[in-house]
Amino acid sequence: MTGGARKKLVIKAGGALLDSAETRGRLAAEFVEITREWKLAVVHGGGKQVTQFLERQGIESRFVRGLRVSDEPVIDAVLQIIAGRVNKRLVASILAAGGAAVGISGVDAALTIASRMDEAMGWVGRAERTDGRLFDALTDAGYLPVTACVAGDLAGNIYNVNADQMAVSCALGWGAERLLFLTDVAGVKGGGGSVLHEIRPEQAGRLIEAGIVRGGMQAKLEAAFAALRAGMAEVIVAPGEEPGVCRRILEGETLGTRLSGTARERSVTV
Repeated sequence: MTGGARKKLVIKAGGALLDSAETRGRLAAEFVEITREWKLAVVHGGGKQVTQFLERQGIESRFVRGLRVSDEPVIDAVLQIIAGRVNKRLVASILAAGGAAVGISGVDAALTIASRMDEAMGWVGRAERTDGRLFDALTDAGYLPVTACVAGDLAGNIYNVNADQMAVSCALGWGAERLLFLTDVAGVKGGGGSVLHEIRPEQAGRLIEAGIVRGGMQAKLEAAFAALRAGMAEVIVAPGEEPGVCRRILEGETLGTRLSGTARERSVTV
């Protein structure tokens, strides 16, 4: 890809991966390597860290369809932990790996506009649109944007946005060619427990209906197929703990699960 215009790539890094300093440092080095050939934007979560923080405060976490119910104490924790601690630790790791990262959230420069998803969910937001100009400004200047899954609206409200949905909005709004979800699991698993290397929307629906895929992976699949419906060619869910995972996938190696509306039909045991 050298010698021509760099293509755009969005990588979503799961918060569980970033909890480990060793894994965070390794991924940071991979991100820096990728920026030599790609315009890269990283979106991250931090749900595990938020849950741990809330537990120390004596606050129980509640989830609906894999999304965290976010009242005022929870949204404050999200701002402190995801937009603060998790974001800055990843930025620092990228700097240590020789990169030039800038830590932001969807609130900054109205990058991602969100709306309230459901009154009963509290301050849980649905990413409505992303203006990719901030990513262009940063990447064109040689910076790697590291984006926390927090967004706002034009009335000044701040929302906790599911990181997978945030990554989809960022990828579509920026016009990214590729979207990669890095997780702490090997990929999407079928009823037999083995990783499905390729699945279609109807297969994912059967897995969800059967209760095989639920919680965070359910939210991930729903976000991924929303991206496909909006025109993205493919989304990959990959094991972030696998050494060299980003480079290997970009070079065409099969790792994790490829999600595509045009994937070959495969049998799924449910």
